[in-house]
Amino acid sequence: MKIIGNTILITGGTSGIGRALAEAFFDCGNRVIVTGRRQALLDEITAKRPGMIGRVLDLDDPVSLPELAVRIGREFPALNVVIANAGISRAEDMTAPGWDTAIARSIIETNILGVLGVTAAFLPIIRNQPDATIIATSSNLAFIPRADFPTYCASKAFLHSWLQSLRHQLRHIPVEVLELAPPYVQTELTGAHQASDPQAMPVADYVAEIMRLLAVGDHPDGEVLVTRDIDRRRAERNGRYGEFFAAMNPQ
Repeated sequence: MKIIGNTILITGGTSGIGRALAEAFFDCGNRVIVTGRRQALLDEITAKRPGMIGRVLDLDDPVSLPELAVRIGREFPALNVVIANAGISRAEDMTAPGWDTAIARSIIETNILGVLGVTAAFLPIIRNQPDATIIATSSNLAFIPRADFPTYCASKAFLHSWLQSLRHQLRHIPVEVLELAPPYVQTELTGAHQASDPQAMPVADYVAEIMRLLAVGDHPDGEVLVTRDIDRRRAERNGRYGEFFAAMNPQ
């Protein structure tokens, strides 16, 4: 994809990786529409970067997405890039008394059906635009899971597979389909502790590397992988899956 001169919509753009991506794309010369659930937070983000646009989107509300798609199509007909970034993560203990599927259902709704819904809503708008691109955020945990986050990891594995099929189906449109598979990054995805964990990659470092890779087109097979992602991504083909799984899931 080109990294300047686009009209970009980013879901889940009010914090973490989504916000950092929105700011990075805006700063290098794109019109950016950032979405999230809270109007006050959208106002705060857009006030810091005059010209950035904020729109409320609640993926749990069945009317929010279709209403937004109509509005965006009317207000921003040049939209050509959609970044489906919204996601949630929760630990699950399937051995606990009374364990049920409530957490799993909420993760599936947001991480899987949310991405599919966003793609379905905005693909008709972008498919005839120059340099049209869909980017979705999966995770390096799609390739080797952390067993204490089973549904989260599985939801990202689903996206990895689904994006391959989407990429193939859109090959003649053309719409470029890219997958971000972040490593452990300093966000609040799993709680406040993650944002300051020294073992996690700083968000600014992650996004800076992503922007560099996008700028030079360094994303083989549509996967945009920072350097620290690569060993785990290739662990199975390199015969190291068991080693990595054991390191991530100690007994």
